Parts: sequence; C-alpha cells; structure tokens
Amino acid sequence: MATTIDLTLDCANAQLLADFWKTALGYIDEPPPAPFKTREEWLAQFDLPEDESEDDGAWLCDPDGVGPRLCILKVPEPKTAKNRLHIDVRVPGHGSAGERWARIKAESERLVKAGGAVLRECDEHHVVMADPNTSNYQF
Repeated sequence: MATTIDLTLDCANAQLLADFWKTALGYIDEPPPAPFKTREEWLAQFDLPEDESEDDGAWLCDPDGVGPRLCILKVPEPKTAKNRLHIDVRVPGHGSAGERWARIKAESERLVKAGGAVLRECDEHHVVMADPNTSNYQF
C-alpha cells in the first residue's frame, strides 16, 4: 500500500481559507472519524483548552478520494517567509494555445471571485495567484 499525504496549511482564518479551497478544488468537509458523529465530538476526546474551537481548523477531502487531504489550521503567528510549497490548480490542456489560455483566464477569474488574488500572468502559460490567506504575498 502506498503512503498517503496530507497538506497542512497554517493561516489566520481557517474557515475563510477552507471556503476558498473548497471552491477552488471541489473538496468537501471531511467527515469526523468513526464512530464520532461530529467534529466537535471527536475533538472533545483530546481535552483541548477551552479557547480552542472548531473555527481553529478545517479538514477537507477530495470527494473522489484521489487528491490529498487538506488540514487548515489557525495559528497565532503571522507569516514571515516565502512558502516553500505551493498548490498548482490545473485546467484541462486540450485544444489550441488560445483555447487553453481562455480556460486558464476563466479559472483565475472564478478564483478571484472566491477570494483569491492574481499576482501576475506569465506569457499566456499560467497565472500566479494567492489564496485569501496570502493575498499580501511579496515577491
């Protein structure tokens, strides 16, 4: 059996970021582990401090079970350095270069409406974007 991975994203607002990535990837909220019926019920077993709430994290999964799970965690400290990992959102590659670029532009516009930001367009090949958590990203 192959090992699987989770991608963990630290942020200031877990619910905002979760909503963005659900829109971008078509992911859903991951159900709580069995036999728990809710995420709150599952978290209660860990005896966490009272000030930690469900809003401190979000767990997303690919409804088809193909893509990696996303763990989105609220952290108190601000981002201080460039990310060493980024997520590429791919669009289908068939058709002419013009048709492909039109699909890329349409997808970037959809993600801007979901809270993302266009940072730069690269030679009608790809668009560099920031999610709502990193819209103040500097190059």
